Amino acid sequence: MKTFLKILLLSAIAVSANAKEIKLLNVSYDPTRELYTEYNAAFAKYWKTKSGDDVVVSQSHGGSGKQAQAVIAGLDADVVTLALAYDIDAISAQAKLLPADWQQRLSSNSTPYTSTIVFLVRKGNPQGIKDWDDVVKTDVKVVVANPKTSGGARWAYLAAYAYGLEKNNHDDAAAKKFITQIYKNVKVLDSGARGSTVTFAKNGIGDVLLAWENEAHLVLKEFGTNDFEIVTPSLSILAEPPVAVVDKNAKRHHTTEVATQYVKYLYSDEGQEIVAKNFYRPRNEIIAKKYEGNFTQLKLVTLEAEFGSWTKAQKTHFADGGVFDQIYSPQ
Repeated sequence: MKTFLKILLLSAIAVSANAKEIKLLNVSYDPTRELYTEYNAAFAKYWKTKSGDDVVVSQSHGGSGKQAQAVIAGLDADVVTLALAYDIDAISAQAKLLPADWQQRLSSNSTPYTSTIVFLVRKGNPQGIKDWDDVVKTDVKVVVANPKTSGGARWAYLAAYAYGLEKNNHDDAAAKKFITQIYKNVKVLDSGARGSTVTFAKNGIGDVLLAWENEAHLVLKEFGTNDFEIVTPSLSILAEPPVAVVDKNAKRHHTTEVATQYVKYLYSDEGQEIVAKNFYRPRNEIIAKKYEGNFTQLKLVTLEAEFGSWTKAQKTHFADGGVFDQIYSPQ
């Protein structure tokens, strides 16, 4: 027995001696800090069991557009988990760090979870905000991030624009007038979604925050339900934040295998459970059903149906001289 235990101990020591430490950098957008703190620990445990190697994942967070430009400028991401496909497309097109068809490598167009835009209001909802029509009232102070730099802000803008289209029989001029009024009510444009949350929840500015759904729930979790409420509009947009391996960086770092498994594991049962617990909507229907109490049902329009594609939406609405520049004047 002693000899057997000695062999086991020596084998364990040998495995430990051969174990490598693998470092990954995940460049992400603002509101994913809590999600990836939990997910990174779970993935490291999974990979240790699978391979014996230790994975250490570092995170970088900021507005999705700014994060994409940082990667293009040289931020050495192995993986990007950004707010919208357009930002990863930009990394592909401008820096040639991954192929143009990157979305086809994982299911659901490389989007392992979805989200949407909701309203966060102060306790008692003193302005009586129930839907987008209430957000355009002249006495309502709106907080949202800058769609020039924040992916969540682009989703919020498009959700409001889609409501304006539906309300006005898809009259684009009327929708443009509607979105103009919303941004007349915007007093602060932070560069990222988390900054807007701080402005609203911690600094006490504004009557309503146009928020990622998960971010709104995080505020309730952190501050409690005595100060804030979530209001779900009748219509919002299906936000699809994608993930991708940054091929050339991962190849240079010799992390391609681990980086690939890192994004794939988001689709695993454990990954989807972590997604749902952090108030992102999981793709796995069984897990989504399990956590359906976390999510209010509402009409969700899609980017493709309302705006054609991210390339078209970006050019029309967010590029220099686009609709956003035409309708927004800094306060």
